[in-house]
Amino acid sequence: MALEITDSNFEDIVLKSDKPVMVDFWAEWCGPCRVLGPIIEELSEKFQGKAVVGKLDVDTNQEFAAKYGIRNIPTVLIFHNGEVVGRQVGVASHATYEDSINSLLK
Repeated sequence: MALEITDSNFEDIVLKSDKPVMVDFWAEWCGPCRVLGPIIEELSEKFQGKAVVGKLDVDTNQEFAAKYGIRNIPTVLIFHNGEVVGRQVGVASHATYEDSINSLLK
C-alpha cells in the first residue's frame, strides 16, 4: 500500500530518503486522481524496498503542495536526494510512472 505522506512527515519520508521517492498529490473529490490511485498502489508494491511511493492529500496537507506549486491534480513528483527530478501533471500511462522510477535505480 502506498505510504500516506503528510505535511508533518514529508521531510523525513521524502526529502531525507536515500531512495527515489514518488509522491502523488491528490484529493478524494478528484476523478482523475481515482483513476491514478490503483497505478500508484501497484507501483508501491512493485518497488517496495527499492523506492518510496506515497500519496499526499492536498486538501488536508497544503504546505508542501503550495511549496512545490501544485496547481492541478493529480500531479506526481519524483524526488531523488531531496530534489524534484520529475513532474507529471494529469494521468499518464503506468509505464510512464514506472520508467521514471526505473531511470533512478540504475
